[in-house]
Amino acid sequence: MPLLSGAPEARIGRGASPAEYQLLPVVAVLIGSMVPILPIIATAPVMPPFGFLILLAWRMLRREMWPAWVGVLFGLFDDLFSGNPMGTGVLLWTLAFLAVDALDRRWVWRTFRQEWIIAGLLVTLLSLFSAWISASALLQRPWVLLPQIAAAILVFPIIFRTCAALDRFRNRR
Repeated sequence: MPLLSGAPEARIGRGASPAEYQLLPVVAVLIGSMVPILPIIATAPVMPPFGFLILLAWRMLRREMWPAWVGVLFGLFDDLFSGNPMGTGVLLWTLAFLAVDALDRRWVWRTFRQEWIIAGLLVTLLSLFSAWISASALLQRPWVLLPQIAAAILVFPIIFRTCAALDRFRNRR
């Protein structure tokens, strides 16, 4: 019986359900990939690739959670919403995952500052190669991509902390 009449019963000894445990990171990445459908009007790309940043944050938090080929699936989903040609996210997200895997083999332990630098480099490369693959006019003026890249680099710690909070919620006991 709860102590207060309106208080919910405590869940002592119960953690997250298996579906909740496995689906929370997946749903977070998918929601992040759907951010470009928000009605924001801009003449240049200013919205960071939230799906990619969330995927990187989960990958850096839990190295063992996903295999490298999961970048194919998430990249394909992101291609549906980002407006890039089909296959852009598949290629670039998978290459980014492979790069992070290669770094994991070199460095067993990294600080958050190093993770932030790696994420910044990967987002910069993702933005530039995405513009190159789509044969965008942005390549004639690559400085137009700077607000998007800067926003992505600055918002990464917030996304990282949000994913860490979701991970704590997921692992509650």
